[in-house]
Amino acid sequence: MEQKCVCEKIKNEMRKILEKYPKEKDRLIAILNDVQERFGYIPKQAQLEISEYLSIPMAEIYGVITFYSRFTLAPKGKYNISVCLGTACFVKGSQTLLDRAQKKLKIKPGEVTPDGKYSIDDVRCVGACGLAPVFMVNDEVYGNATVKEFDEIIDKYASED
Repeated sequence: MEQKCVCEKIKNEMRKILEKYPKEKDRLIAILNDVQERFGYIPKQAQLEISEYLSIPMAEIYGVITFYSRFTLAPKGKYNISVCLGTACFVKGSQTLLDRAQKKLKIKPGEVTPDGKYSIDDVRCVGACGLAPVFMVNDEVYGNATVKEFDEIIDKYASED
């Protein structure tokens, strides 16, 4: 019953999103952006709705979702932590930030804490190489980061709830 209810909610939201777009294949990325914004990830039901609406195979939609790092197939935590492992950040020690995040939150990249509060991603570049090493919490960028600063920032987010 609950699963059916969730699918109906997604279908209703998808109708609202899809009605803004003509039924043209070249609108796929724009639609996926809207879906990602609305749900925080791209649910399978949303992919089915897009496939039907644009008359394109699910495999093609999946290929686009997995190609672009902006899109995700799984929900993220309330606070999504992205640690940059691009060359500049990696050379300046971002791996130690990622290691600390995993140890502190007891999850690996791509996972969410059981309470749904935090998730971790390792990313290749956030475009802030001059501030290396860099990590982000949602859309907030933290540069020239140290493990101590990382702990303080995560503790700040923990105290906000």
